[in-house]
Amino acid sequence: MQNQLPLPGADALEHSAHLSSRIADEIRSSGGWLSFARFMELALFAPGLGYYSGGSHKFGPDGDFVTAPEITPLFGRSLAAQVQQVLAASAPQVIEVGAGTGLLACDLLLELEARGALPDSYAILELSGELRVRQAEILRERVPHLVERVSWLDALPEAFAGCILANEVLDVMPVQLLVWRDGEIFERGVCLDDEGGFTWRDQPAAGRLLAAAEALAVEMPSEGEYLSEICLAAQAWVAGWAPRLTQGAIILIDYGYPQAEYYLPSRSSGTLQCYYRHRAHPDVLLWPGLNDITSFVDFTAIADAAFAAGLSVEGYTTQASFLTDCGLLELLTAVGPSDQAPYLRAARAALRLIAPHEMGELFKVLILGRELNLPLLVGLRTGERSHVL
Repeated sequence: MQNQLPLPGADALEHSAHLSSRIADEIRSSGGWLSFARFMELALFAPGLGYYSGGSHKFGPDGDFVTAPEITPLFGRSLAAQVQQVLAASAPQVIEVGAGTGLLACDLLLELEARGALPDSYAILELSGELRVRQAEILRERVPHLVERVSWLDALPEAFAGCILANEVLDVMPVQLLVWRDGEIFERGVCLDDEGGFTWRDQPAAGRLLAAAEALAVEMPSEGEYLSEICLAAQAWVAGWAPRLTQGAIILIDYGYPQAEYYLPSRSSGTLQCYYRHRAHPDVLLWPGLNDITSFVDFTAIADAAFAAGLSVEGYTTQASFLTDCGLLELLTAVGPSDQAPYLRAARAALRLIAPHEMGELFKVLILGRELNLPLLVGLRTGERSHVL
């Protein structure tokens, strides 16, 4: 696989070598074995060295992947319809978690302004200092008159009422790797080979992880192995909002499946993958700090964790259904005549968001809440599917 990827430059390889050395030191100090969840955490978020905390461009054509806000402002403008409803039913405050380039914040604020529904405050919870700088720059450039409403958070607030947004956040939370083999369940971790490089080693799963794996009731393979993931971090993160959200909703948008589809026998190699310069590849131990590492979201586990912590599950649907219910097609029509270039460009971008073979079916929307007291959410009018969770 390495031979099929463009080779990083010398500075990037040196950066990765520094992070690899740090990870190797932690493996040695941990007795020669490190859980993959910890490896993934360091690879993505190690201060100054991890993929999201380093200085490389991640989003857009010059980065490694493209998210919906980079595809078209119609994503944020459509989402504004749901945000507006939540703010009216709770409080005029928004928190966006992991705001990427800041484009979603710009598009949302402009559309909410046009709707006469600007929040009093728009806070961004962002761990990456480099991304904070980038977000501030694009906000000053595109919405200078609204910048005073925006602030940055270092941690979850103690109490909050309003709307919380997380677009493509859960998929980068560190996952534990599990292997079902020979009638047992193992946790796959990372160790060092004879040359000091990274390699895999399994050990029996134990404790909370073993209990969570057993609860999945995955069919043990008659031969070979079944590899998959559990993201205890994402479950804990969403449960952590329960004592903090006094009224409002959490809107989670990401690619993933309900549990019955996530752990199908045919999906025997899991969903873990990397993105490097717009190429997906499976070598998650390659070039730490230079690859985005992601896994699909088990939305059933997220919904269960939220419900157990005291939040309500307001609904679950596909991104295509959600955006269509939020008025995407009406916003597209308003772009201009359908035979002119601006409309055609916007239509192509919108198609990427809602087409079944693009993002429309793969991406899902899960809405959690507390004390919303709404009979029906805007984005769930026609395609609500929480019965499959």
